[in-house]
Amino acid sequence: MSSVNSQQRVLSGMRPTGRLHLGHLHGVIKNWTQLQHEYECFFFVADWHALTTHYDDPLIIEDNIWDMVIDWLAVGVNPSTATMFVQSKVPEHAELHLLLSMMTPLGWLERVPSYKDMQENLKDKDLSTYGFLGYPLLQSADILIYRAGHVPVGADQVAHVELTREVARRFNHLYGREPDFEENALAAIKKMGKKAASLYKNLRKAYLETGDAEALARAQALLQEQQNISIGDRERLFGYLEGSGKMILAEPQSLLTKAAKMPGLDGRKMSKSYENIISLRDENDDIAQKIKTMPTDPSRVRLSDPGDPDKCPVWEFHQVYSDEKTCNWVQEGCRSAGIGCIDCKKPVADAIINEIKPIREKANQLEDNMLMVKSVISEGSEKAREVARETMSDVRQAMGLNYR
Repeated sequence: MSSVNSQQRVLSGMRPTGRLHLGHLHGVIKNWTQLQHEYECFFFVADWHALTTHYDDPLIIEDNIWDMVIDWLAVGVNPSTATMFVQSKVPEHAELHLLLSMMTPLGWLERVPSYKDMQENLKDKDLSTYGFLGYPLLQSADILIYRAGHVPVGADQVAHVELTREVARRFNHLYGREPDFEENALAAIKKMGKKAASLYKNLRKAYLETGDAEALARAQALLQEQQNISIGDRERLFGYLEGSGKMILAEPQSLLTKAAKMPGLDGRKMSKSYENIISLRDENDDIAQKIKTMPTDPSRVRLSDPGDPDKCPVWEFHQVYSDEKTCNWVQEGCRSAGIGCIDCKKPVADAIINEIKPIREKANQLEDNMLMVKSVISEGSEKAREVARETMSDVRQAMGLNYR
C-alpha cells in the first residue's frame, strides 16, 4: 500500500457496446483524455458486467470489445499515459469479488438505486440472477483492486462509489485489526518527527471530530511524504486516520463529471436502442442527412411561423457545438422566423462533421492494424494484472488465506 498514492490513481470502465457515438464522446471519453494527463489512469472494458444483462448472448461481446477499443484510441486515449485492459483478462477481479461477497450484507446490494431501475427498464430480460444482484459489488472489486482514489462518475453513479467506500471500510474493520493496533500506531507517529507528528494528530482530530475531508486528504498526503517510517507503519497510520485498523483497501472518492448535454437526434438521450445516434464513424453525408431530418419545434409548420428553440432538439446540439454568436443568431432568427430550420441545422452538421472526420479516419487506420490494437490491450492487461496481484496478496494475507 505504501508504494501506491491512491489520490493520484483513477479507475473507470465501460461495458462493451460496440462502436461509440457522440453521447459516449461527450459524456465519457473526452473526460478520459483529460484525466490521463493528470492522474495514473486505468481504463477497462467491463466484459463481465456485460454478461449480467447479456448472459444469453455472449457471442456479441468480442466484436463489441474491439470496436470500442478502436474508438477509444481514435479519440485520443493514449496507451503510453493510460493503462487500457479487458476486465476478464485480470481474473483477480473475480477473486476479490468472491471474497468481498462473503462479508457484504445482502441489503447493501438490494438498496442500490439502479438495481430496481434496470429491472424496470429491462423487463424483457430475466434479471433475477445472482450476477445481476451482485454487479455493484463486482464494480466495487474493480475499483478496490487498483486502490483507486478517484472514480469519474455522473451524479447517478455516486451511490455505487458510496457502496464501494462502505465495503472497503467494512473489510478494513474486519481484517485490518492487529494486536496492539493503537499502541503500534502511536509508536509509528513518534517516528515521523515532532513537526510531522503534531500535524498528523491535528489533521486526524479534525477529520474524526468534524468529518473534514480536506484534513483527511492532507493527512494522507503527509504520510506519502514520510521517509522514516516502514511500510507496515505507513499502512497502520493510513488506517488510524479513520479510527479503524490497517488500511488494506483504499476508500475511493467520486470524481463528479459534468452531465453530458449530448441529446439524441429525437431529443431523448442518445442511445442505440432508440436508434437516434450519430456514430463516431458515420460518413459526412450520413451525418448531414441525420441532422437535416431531425425533428424541430412542432409549432413551426411554415417558414413564416416563429419558433421556440427551447422546444427544439437542434437547439440542444447548438449548445454543445456553437459559439455565442451562432447561438444568438439561432435564438433571434428562430423566434422571429428570420431563419428556416434548414439554415439553423447547417452549422450543427458542419461542426459535427469537423469533429468526427479525424476520429473516423484514425479508426479506419486502426481497423487495418488490429495486431497493434490487440497488443495495446494485451500489454495493458498484463500491467493491470501486476497491480491487481499486489492487492490480492495483501488481501489474502489480511484474511489469513496465505497458507500453503
